[in-house]
Amino acid sequence: MSSVKNLVILLALFASYIVQSDAVCGYESCPDTKSNMINIHLVPHSHDDLGWLKTVDQYYYGNKHNIQHAGVQYIFDTVVAELSKDSRRRFIQVETGFFAKWWADQSEIKKKLVRTLVNEGRLEFTGGAWSMNDEAAVNYQSVIDQFAVGLKFLNDNFGVCGRPRVGWQIDAFGHSREQASMFAQMAFDGQFFARMDQNDKNKRVDNLGLEMVWDASETLEEMDFFTGMLYNHYSAPPGFCFDSLCQDDPIIDGKSYDNNVKSRVDDFLNYASNLAGYYRSNHIMVPMGDDFQYENAYMNYKNMDKLIKYVNERQASGSKYNIFYSTAGCYLNSLHKSLQSFPNKTQDFLPHSHEAKSFWTGFFTSRPTQKRFERDGNHILQVAKQLSVLANLSGEEQNKDLDYLRQIMAVMQHHDAITGTEKQEVSNDYDRLLYDAILGGANTARDALRVLTNQPNGEFQSCLKLNISECAFTKENADDFMVTLYNPLAHTSSQYVRVPVKEENYQVTDENGRVVASELVPVPWEVLALEFRNNDTQHELVFKASVNKIATYFIKKIDKTTETDNTMPTQTEQSEEELNVNVPKRFRKVHSLKTDLETLDDQETIVKNSLIKLVIDNKTGHLKTVEMNGVSEDIEQTFGMYKTARSCHYIFRQDADLELVEDAFDFTVYEGESVKEVHQHVNEWISQVIRIYEDVNRVEFEWLVGPVPIDDELGKEIVTIFKSGISSGGVFYTDSNGREMMKREKDKREDFSPDLSEQPVSGNYYPVTSRMALQDSSKRMVLLNDRSQGGASLEDGRLEMMLHRRHIFADGSGAAEAINEQQFGKGLIARGKLFLYLNAVEDGATASERVAEKEIHLPFWKFFSKSSNIQSDVTKTLSDFNDLPQSVHLLTLEPYSKDEILLRLENFLDQTEGKVVSFSIRQIFDDLGGLEIRETTLDGNLPLSDMKRLKFHHDGSGPSHSVPEYFTSLHKPLAADKSQDASEFSVSLKPMQIRTFIIKKE
Repeated sequence: MSSVKNLVILLALFASYIVQSDAVCGYESCPDTKSNMINIHLVPHSHDDLGWLKTVDQYYYGNKHNIQHAGVQYIFDTVVAELSKDSRRRFIQVETGFFAKWWADQSEIKKKLVRTLVNEGRLEFTGGAWSMNDEAAVNYQSVIDQFAVGLKFLNDNFGVCGRPRVGWQIDAFGHSREQASMFAQMAFDGQFFARMDQNDKNKRVDNLGLEMVWDASETLEEMDFFTGMLYNHYSAPPGFCFDSLCQDDPIIDGKSYDNNVKSRVDDFLNYASNLAGYYRSNHIMVPMGDDFQYENAYMNYKNMDKLIKYVNERQASGSKYNIFYSTAGCYLNSLHKSLQSFPNKTQDFLPHSHEAKSFWTGFFTSRPTQKRFERDGNHILQVAKQLSVLANLSGEEQNKDLDYLRQIMAVMQHHDAITGTEKQEVSNDYDRLLYDAILGGANTARDALRVLTNQPNGEFQSCLKLNISECAFTKENADDFMVTLYNPLAHTSSQYVRVPVKEENYQVTDENGRVVASELVPVPWEVLALEFRNNDTQHELVFKASVNKIATYFIKKIDKTTETDNTMPTQTEQSEEELNVNVPKRFRKVHSLKTDLETLDDQETIVKNSLIKLVIDNKTGHLKTVEMNGVSEDIEQTFGMYKTARSCHYIFRQDADLELVEDAFDFTVYEGESVKEVHQHVNEWISQVIRIYEDVNRVEFEWLVGPVPIDDELGKEIVTIFKSGISSGGVFYTDSNGREMMKREKDKREDFSPDLSEQPVSGNYYPVTSRMALQDSSKRMVLLNDRSQGGASLEDGRLEMMLHRRHIFADGSGAAEAINEQQFGKGLIARGKLFLYLNAVEDGATASERVAEKEIHLPFWKFFSKSSNIQSDVTKTLSDFNDLPQSVHLLTLEPYSKDEILLRLENFLDQTEGKVVSFSIRQIFDDLGGLEIRETTLDGNLPLSDMKRLKFHHDGSGPSHSVPEYFTSLHKPLAADKSQDASEFSVSLKPMQIRTFIIKKE
């Protein structure tokens, strides 16, 4: 009976809206304000994490209340019901991932009701991405993707009224400039957040600077972007939380002894009066909500109704306060109409600190293997999306797998996922979700390759354990197999490929039967010693491949036993003897052990190729000197640790000085024609391979760290240090989400003086998602990395990168457990790569770093098949992107809808490195079977011709007109069809510019 009754109620409510044909959404639906009063915008909201203390599903369904009381599905149920009762009520919904899950379970009647609420502006989507992403540890490509997923869902289901206009990054742990730039490029009008360094916030409170205009790019034009800081976090005012999770008193009116209307209104107006003093306009925004609130929306709205009623009644007796339900968008629109100017902001809000001893710089590195796994997820996502387009896949299962991978990668951008700040059980669930999604993406890629290569029986298997040099497929088919390489970059790329194999003689041939030079390299014995690794393959076959889009190489065991290089030396290290690790015959092995040091004083080992020369100090086993690009510099690399009793998932707290690894490193050098490696054994739980390839202008450092010891009951922050003689003057540079570089200066911030009295080290750490650098007037040293990490320059000429963390302190303010990751009953072992550049300081010299960034972020993806399954080695003709200028990156190529393709092109050089490039995309359009093409904003969901972004003015550049102003597109949006001349398909890209197109197919 209850279900019938609910259906009747819904039908009646919906019928009451049918007649409202004049309903409007967006800014036109905003409530009226009063120019002669302080307008209080009451903004109901609920902040719903896609995983943190509980998993995504546990939060949605509401189980495990013993961990945290939260059930997101009930929030939507009750909010929709309460909004339906009163047209004045408002609510903002942020996380599309949760909403989409709820939406899929709703009846058509309920969906129509929700659409009505959206069309009237009463339910306003804010932010609108699949999750509320982190801003420190994310790469821009994944952020754009996850916004595109969320905003496309809203566009498909709600049209223009579902499009968010405001960013709502209230729970991110610091804020990047690139995030603001992306918001602006997606035509958002502004954003709000709730975390800021306390010293910064206090200064801004004193100077009326909590709201500002952020110059979000040093390179792109018209990137001024309004940004506002909430005063009381994102919570309701103290004492005014009316949610069932709270203990605050309700508003009691009527003839009751407990009637508290006067005192409650007095208290609220006192709060509002103080709040109004911190902001510049006669509008203030008061969030009404918090984490997972509004399961009982009735309780919230009943009390807010009373608050609005009794506050506004005071106007009759002279009160200057006008309060009403509002949204973040309506508040922002009111500020825009006020023509108020705001202070300017140019740098970012990283790192975050809520007190002197607590810099949130640990999460830059927390859960290093999961941070790498997320990068693998992005890698296969881009590969699967591109291959789906090129193969014109349209199968239901293929589309389902691709959508699932998109969504899980969007979940991974959440500010408690990529950050590593979640509970261990939740981390395990993220890994499960991502693993399943990657398998689905790999299956989609396999299906595409079966079409594109005319090999319908090819296995095209992906190996997900290549991080430990293991691949079951190459072990089981070691005698004869093929590796198909896919290049997700725009241009033909030459890269070295490493394939785990047995110790045999192999011949590598390309698709034309030509022999390709190859070498067999031993897997480091420390990797072979991993308990969980299958050691049937103890070597890696290395060869250089050149790939446009798809190329196949054949690997076959041969009987040839003739040595092609120097003779194999005898074994010298006991650990290698125990593991029966044989040195390949095609390599020269040079060994330097501590037992030999007395006779090797002052000697050096030189490892070099045509581009790079490395000098290893035989006494210490450390790297000593690097020569490349005509520059020579003494660069010593070592490892160290910070011992701490108080670090946690979020926070790096330094309790003692850095302890360097003082012992000499054992090292062994393997020299081949194409690759030369220095295998360093640092101690029982740290080892490394320093590697240089012929014709590759960077030095690779592949580190292995763990299990980090905690026998002394102290946590550890494990770092590597590169120390040079470069006079950097306390200045270094880090990337902002993989895009523009940010200048960092030791002990300084842009707008305030940080309190570094207790944490001078952690307070100087910054997020590094792709590279960090320092330089003087002549030399520049750069480190590139393969995942998000924390980095610093604590002394001139020194770069420091945090690699791993393990702790025993359970910070009660976070996950309430220590970040002490276990694997197979022991502490987590992590493996990863850093890349070193040394160059002269010249105009445009950093362009080569950006090329390397792309190759590191999106290298070839390897697919393995049995050679016996080949029917034809002919690859179908594919779209060719090689005609694009060299600075243009194929940022996105993906199916957008049943008959549409989304294409994003990026000029990845900045204003100091590159220039405007112009080219035609007519050939690409034709190759993709295009009928029509239109240009959109960055997210792909708004025609660029419709962009009209609110323009705010910073202090000193007041409005030039007496009416509000707007930003529109700086160029004529491209729109053409196949009947038009090729000149209509001309595209120009300024440095750092990204342009997004939707191609309708035949």
